[in-house]
Amino acid sequence: MQQAVTQWEIYTHTVQHPPTISGRVRILRGAYSPQLDVQRDVIVYLPPSYHDADMRYPVVYMQDGQNLFDAGTAFGGQEWHVDETMEQLATEGIEAIIVAPYHGGEKRIQEYNPFPHVWRGKGQLYLDWLRDTLKPLIDRDFRTLPEREHTGILGSSMGGLISMYAFFHRSETFGFAGVMSPAFWIGSGAIYASLQDAPYIDGKIYLDNGTRETSARRMNALLIKKGYNPCGNLLYVVEQDAEHTESAWARRMPDALRFLLR
Repeated sequence: MQQAVTQWEIYTHTVQHPPTISGRVRILRGAYSPQLDVQRDVIVYLPPSYHDADMRYPVVYMQDGQNLFDAGTAFGGQEWHVDETMEQLATEGIEAIIVAPYHGGEKRIQEYNPFPHVWRGKGQLYLDWLRDTLKPLIDRDFRTLPEREHTGILGSSMGGLISMYAFFHRSETFGFAGVMSPAFWIGSGAIYASLQDAPYIDGKIYLDNGTRETSARRMNALLIKKGYNPCGNLLYVVEQDAEHTESAWARRMPDALRFLLR
């Protein structure tokens, strides 16, 4: 059941480290998911102009909220610098609200895996939480552009897998997707069978990998065959010598968001 009152706090500190936060960042502690029957912290980044103008903004739902903004909570102390990236993009006229639920710790792989027949994946329930519970909450509490063409989803590794799946299988909600270093190997490539007969969905897809990790080239070819245009609504980036790391995703984040939000 959706919370009647939400307590969005200013994100000011972590337990053991001073925060490495830029801009206006809020946190909702213990947001409840009835679909998964869990509580999960959710971070929201607000654009620089949010309190200076009566505007509405596109929204990007990003996975692994612990890793995006604050080195004190990020894996290995390596954050994605999403807040600094968005502050810089604002100087280019690109602004958006970022919504970033924390991942489920030991349950992360299960929650980002959309295939129930593979390790009892609960990714579809996770996406139902985003669509049916969290998004209505965000649209109520913040000045969003709620339509699908202004609502995106982005993640890396398992978060990339669930983001690609969401673009095609929750297309009424998500109109663009950022898919970084995706774990398409899950279930012996179950995502390919899942998308093979899926219809073409209008919207933008950003896809990438480094040369020192599993390639997403097969997915790029599938998307082109499906009708996506590498010179238009599809961008596939291969970073030379890049590995499967938080720092690699931080490096590629600015161009990914430029492509998706322009």
